Amino acid sequence: MHPRNRYKDKPPDFAYLASKYPDFQQHVHTSLAGRPVNHDVVVFCTGHESGKVEVKAVGYLAEKLEWDLNARPCFFSSVNFKEPEAVRALTCTLLKEDFGLSIEIPLERLIPTVPLRLNYIHWVEDLIDGQKQPRRGIDIGTGASCIYPLLGATMNGWYFLATEVDDICFDYAMKNVEQNSLSDLIKVVKVPQKTLLMDALKEETEIVYDFCMCNPPFFANQLEAKGVNSRNSRRPPPSSVNTGGVTEIMAEGGELEFVKRIIHDSLQLKKRLRWYSCMLGKKCSLAPLKEELRKQGVPKVTHTEFCQGRTMRWALAWSFYDDVIVPSPPSKKRKLEKAKKPLSFVLPKAGLKELQAKAKALGSAARGPVDSIGALLEKTLSDLRVTHKRVPCSKQEQSLLLTAVENTWIHSREKRREGSRQLRELPRAPHRAATSSATSSATSSQTPLTTAAPATNPVFQNQSSKNSTTQGEGAQNKAGSAQEPERVENGSSLKETSQDMKLNPTAEQKDVLEDVSGEDMELSTCSETGQEAGPQEAPVPAQEPPSKRPKSPVAPEHFLFKCLLNVMMEECDVVIEMHWVEGQSRDLMNQLCTYLKNTLLRCIAKP
Repeated sequence: MHPRNRYKDKPPDFAYLASKYPDFQQHVHTSLAGRPVNHDVVVFCTGHESGKVEVKAVGYLAEKLEWDLNARPCFFSSVNFKEPEAVRALTCTLLKEDFGLSIEIPLERLIPTVPLRLNYIHWVEDLIDGQKQPRRGIDIGTGASCIYPLLGATMNGWYFLATEVDDICFDYAMKNVEQNSLSDLIKVVKVPQKTLLMDALKEETEIVYDFCMCNPPFFANQLEAKGVNSRNSRRPPPSSVNTGGVTEIMAEGGELEFVKRIIHDSLQLKKRLRWYSCMLGKKCSLAPLKEELRKQGVPKVTHTEFCQGRTMRWALAWSFYDDVIVPSPPSKKRKLEKAKKPLSFVLPKAGLKELQAKAKALGSAARGPVDSIGALLEKTLSDLRVTHKRVPCSKQEQSLLLTAVENTWIHSREKRREGSRQLRELPRAPHRAATSSATSSATSSQTPLTTAAPATNPVFQNQSSKNSTTQGEGAQNKAGSAQEPERVENGSSLKETSQDMKLNPTAEQKDVLEDVSGEDMELSTCSETGQEAGPQEAPVPAQEPPSKRPKSPVAPEHFLFKCLLNVMMEECDVVIEMHWVEGQSRDLMNQLCTYLKNTLLRCIAKP
């Protein structure tokens, strides 16, 4: 429902209206429900399917049912919307009570529901908001009730040109306008069949209208009107009766072709109207009509949806003016509202001491829980290479502006496991006795441990090249089946050399060990960033020209996203919020938020 619809938060009080309007009272069914004195008696309601509510008592004391005065019994009032007389009585009563309008509607013509029509009026108000007075509109096919012109003239003082093709509807519309003394604002015109806008505006060539409204016939034939071939079998049956005449509910091609004819008229009239609009009864009609407007090059197009209980309607509007304000569709509004909500998680009071101890162990001089958790978050963000800087905030909280340049938090568990696996695969030297008495059988038994690493790991390739004086380069150039034994020998010599260097390192050997450890660090870093196993590129030399060095993430030109991270106290707990600023995808911020949450919770679980 539209936010300004008076029935949005306050639905009609049937009991009150029944007590005030006798014509409506006969269509209201009132039932009493409360708490019975004896609990052996069960009270329940039936008849929801038919629109009526009946209260029945079941039990062996049902005939002697008495109500306790302290039970505060409730009265349930309902209207059966399958009865045309009841629907007509409700519409006339609401118009009289809330708008001071007195109308008459024949039972054989369409009986409008007031909340739905009020939604359409409020949406038109949004379309023409800010335009100068007076405002003029056109109602295509006003119907017997003439409800849109009556509501628009009564609520806003709008001028209306109302067209109608049916004789009965035209007579009732004229009568309703006259008996409400609105003839100076509403002009009802009888037009020929299939007349929409072009013929209706032939005589009034000088007037520029602000909008047009239309509730087109929904169905193309009787089968569609009865729901035989157009209604999903899983949907419940309609909750109200359809009393519309043939010209009101059916048209050639249904509502889709009807609205297309209005679009073609608008292409000729163009700026004779500031806004063209139509209400649709089928959601499947919305996309083809929007595509038709796009093909015709219409510059301004918008749509909305009306929800009244179980009834949904959609509306489409377009304009050829450049200065009109285009309201956002409800779906876009919901998306924007959802995007504004921050991501957040709570750290309970029970785990704050562990987090403060963890921050103190890292050398933080933080005093309170907010400062300690802020320090832990900064440490984690630094490890992830996420640029962050503090921004001004209140004394009771901390705020960081984060700029993520690369996704370093995804698959972090796999990266840690991969790093641990590679550390376990580092070669270890066997005992001296085993190496001195090495045989061909011992060589073959060591093959599963050492064949893979020298072939795939650049660290071992570099180390082998440094020990080439003892191994010989010719052994690595052998092909076929002789290549594997040579690799085993190289691996064995490499392990022996490494063990000797660790036991009795010389100055040159210390340099070699430093190089190896540096290369191992490069390998671990590459593994953590998600690169596949295989030949790795050599690390960037320290003397590389500044122009070729990677740019520092301190001031990145390209980034994944930016967000604002807040740490604050709420009662005894600490709340972390992440507010979206800009970037490629909000899902990335959600991933980082989950990573930070899990990291802090692990600190609580493992202090």
